[in-house]
Amino acid sequence: MPPTQAESVIKNIIQEIVQECATHGEVISETLIAFMVKAVVLDPSNGFNMDRTLVKSDVQKLVKLCVTRLLDSKNPSLDTIKMQVYFDLNFTRRDEFLEEHHRVLDSRISSVSREITDNRACTKEELESLYRKIVSFVLLRSGLGSPTDIKIVREATAALQSVFPQAELGTFLTLSKKDKERQLKELAMIVTGIRLFNKDCGKGGEGIDDLPAILHEAVPATTQHIDFQLETAQNLAYRYTAILEKAAKSPLMSIDLKPYMLKEALYNVRQYEVFLHIILSEIITCTQELELVISQLRAQLEQLKLTVKSKTAVPTSQVFPIFISLATLWTSLQDETILISVLSSLATHLEPFLGAHELLFPEKIIQNLLNGITVKTDVCRMKEHMGERVCPSDFSKLEWLFPETTANFDKLLIQYRGFCAYTFATTNGLLLPGNPAIGILKHKEKYYTFNTRDAAHSFAENPDIYIDSVTEKAKKNVELIQLLELHQQFETLIPYSQMSEVDKHYIKPITKCERGSQTDTHILPPTIVRSYEWNEWELRRKAIQLANLRHKVTHSAQTDLSHMRRDNYSQVYLLKDSGTQSLREGSTGVPRPQIYLAGLRGKKSRITHEVKVNLTRAVDET
Repeated sequence: MPPTQAESVIKNIIQEIVQECATHGEVISETLIAFMVKAVVLDPSNGFNMDRTLVKSDVQKLVKLCVTRLLDSKNPSLDTIKMQVYFDLNFTRRDEFLEEHHRVLDSRISSVSREITDNRACTKEELESLYRKIVSFVLLRSGLGSPTDIKIVREATAALQSVFPQAELGTFLTLSKKDKERQLKELAMIVTGIRLFNKDCGKGGEGIDDLPAILHEAVPATTQHIDFQLETAQNLAYRYTAILEKAAKSPLMSIDLKPYMLKEALYNVRQYEVFLHIILSEIITCTQELELVISQLRAQLEQLKLTVKSKTAVPTSQVFPIFISLATLWTSLQDETILISVLSSLATHLEPFLGAHELLFPEKIIQNLLNGITVKTDVCRMKEHMGERVCPSDFSKLEWLFPETTANFDKLLIQYRGFCAYTFATTNGLLLPGNPAIGILKHKEKYYTFNTRDAAHSFAENPDIYIDSVTEKAKKNVELIQLLELHQQFETLIPYSQMSEVDKHYIKPITKCERGSQTDTHILPPTIVRSYEWNEWELRRKAIQLANLRHKVTHSAQTDLSHMRRDNYSQVYLLKDSGTQSLREGSTGVPRPQIYLAGLRGKKSRITHEVKVNLTRAVDET
């Protein structure tokens, strides 16, 4: 079936399930329904063919099974799936949450910013209205009070006028749009810093909450509540585990108890425990960040007091950076406050997904089942086998890791969230925590822990069998895919026709790994000729510049101080002959002078008589 056609079929199935649930008075999200469709298809007991196109009877069967499971109000497995879907939709990591939070805040004030940057105020009334909008923008961006409270507006206006008088609006309007936005943000931070400083000095701060004091009380209360919920969930998990261990040894008890339902309850409370650990870890990170920010905020306030102390005027270059730093730190406090509030709300909304426990296993029934049973915590189970350790020499082809021989031993990514794979596979789904001190098995670039040394030995004899068994059980209880982090095993499906009869309902994982290669760059020393020019047009431009020098004249001057020091020269080009040519040739002729001298050779007499004869013709005769 083409991908687009398959997507259309799935959408139609989801819509049909939505309508069917609505007729029974239940409003269920499409996300949860899509998850349930996947769970029903993966369950081998339902017998769906993975590579055959769904016919009408298959669709009807799928819809019926999904609706039946979705409307079962006494099903811990469904509660676990709902919990996982809710957590995935509402939990985001710290960096992603803060980025999204800032984006939302910017989008909320973007309209006010646009009104300011696009304003073309000319009259006095228009300029006053623009200034009021700038005050509103400052308050909205800082989050320190409402722009409708007259006291807060007056305080913010006074702070803004001290750094940006209304007379400077004319200069502001001549800026480009980007420069206006940049200046607005800077003004908002400076005004925020001024108001925070005034509050610290007891001279203002109307509408500003004392966040450090509020967080000092709220954070411990939040962590205590989550710790209490976590302890309650863990105690419940310890009791269920003890009962299931006893049921595994007593066949008669297994018949009366319906242990599959108790295992689903165990998965439910273990998943709740995992989510609480994640939330608590995020809150601890927030607490550490808060302590750092509050200490920096106090240091900045002290530095500002020393700078402003007993001075009537302080250069803006000294105080403006401190005001901006105060505003930045205060914004960080606001972010951490909102994040802690969201995490606390998320932890509270996870509690209703544990409702099936009281209905299926009331306290009286649990107490009767626990008669004669010692309830062990995860820590106690680890201490019982702390002295046991795998001998690596017994397994020549396997690699075992131990704390004293492995760097970053505590940071290894353990499969199945640290639960023992051997116990889970051999006891039909019982979750017992593995003990890393026994030894961590590295198999196909993955790491496995075990609750006892015997379990480790048995698993090491043929790991793939037990890994396959875990995957097979996860198909029957699809909530285990997220609980045990088995997403990679279910990324790719082998066509049904390619499976053997034994593996007809089994989905084999395709192992993936990332590969990379790195090559050295610039191995040889650089031989770059900076004067080289490849562009012929650039060469032509430089040639024209050089040729143009011939039209320049150099000048030199000599003084009394310099004439004895060096020779000065000036160089010029000699004049060249030039002529003009016209269309008509004309000339004038003049008589050629003809003058003769006679008697220069002399005669026999001593006296020479010279005779000069001028035979030049007259002008009018030529």
